[in-house]
Amino acid sequence: MRIVSVVGTRPQLIKAAALQSVLRASHEEIFVDTGQHYDESMAGAFFAELGLARPDRSLGVGGGGPGDQTGRMLIALEPLLRDTRPDAVLVYGDTNSTLAGALAGAKLGYPVAHVEAGLRSFDRAMPEELNRIVADHLSRWLFAPTEAAVGHLAAEGITSGVLLVGDLMLDLAARMSREVRDPAVLAGIGRRLGLRLRPGGYILATVHRAENRSVEAMRAWTSLLGAVAASGRPVILPLHPGTAAVLDAAGIALPDDVTAIEPQGYATTLALQLHAAAVLTDSGGVQRESAWLHVPCLVLRSSTEWTETVGGAGSSAVLVGLDTDRAMDELDARAPLPRSADLAAERVAMLDLPGAGAAEKIVAALSAAGDAR
Repeated sequence: MRIVSVVGTRPQLIKAAALQSVLRASHEEIFVDTGQHYDESMAGAFFAELGLARPDRSLGVGGGGPGDQTGRMLIALEPLLRDTRPDAVLVYGDTNSTLAGALAGAKLGYPVAHVEAGLRSFDRAMPEELNRIVADHLSRWLFAPTEAAVGHLAAEGITSGVLLVGDLMLDLAARMSREVRDPAVLAGIGRRLGLRLRPGGYILATVHRAENRSVEAMRAWTSLLGAVAASGRPVILPLHPGTAAVLDAAGIALPDDVTAIEPQGYATTLALQLHAAAVLTDSGGVQRESAWLHVPCLVLRSSTEWTETVGGAGSSAVLVGLDTDRAMDELDARAPLPRSADLAAERVAMLDLPGAGAAEKIVAALSAAGDAR
């Protein structure tokens, strides 16, 4: 089969890295990067690090509001699809690139395959929720990462083409975790960044979502990070260029002991998570990775599509929104300061992360469809 794969953001590059070699062993892939994460530090370094082929087509559609960006992607994708005439259009996740790829493929009559189908936060104020719902209802193949995702699709009347495959990101995390478990890796990262990093001696934070870029939200989460850092563990913040720009425009400075660094590659980010005392994030991908690594995770959102990771006392993650008091209480309970180093060492010693085999299941499903034509 000839398959056009559409990516545009770092999380999508991670998923593509887990799938691409298996996909290309059996099928012809035309790899398209929309340019949604157009900053080289956000996307460019990932190609080399993850062994991804450079895109066959780069659309260069970065910046702008959601409607403008999605519209320009559609304008660029439609002639590309007419020219390549794929047997399937494969999209990942829930971004503007996902929506544009699914819409362009479906409107032109090309079957759509959606990786990470069925996720729901049940919060339609979240732009990603709308993207994932539309993509699912347009797709012929719906590759679900969890049983809950399969159930969400069934509740919406979608059962045909649904396949539980597991999580592609788990496959890549399992492979890379072996390379970052030695604390010596952390020391090397610290030397490169000019930071003193000790296992359990810092908190890792990531903040990038649109809902956390209003002035009110930025004041709230910077204050929260400042309170966390002041409690005895500095906060390391790989800062998304878009977040940095809106902070600067609003005149909001990061508090003392919150150190902003450039966005890091996949292995470095995984290492920083594994050896941290805890993670504070609004990222769905980081939320999942922290669950697999058994790192306490405070989710800076009021809802999540990864419902399996939050809940009771035994869960790896908890929703705290931008509530500083709640965040401090959860950190005290999940990552008590006096035990930070010991807990980090125990976590690394016990780490055993099997893959999901998601890539093989996805390719097998596409191959079966190709054989049936």
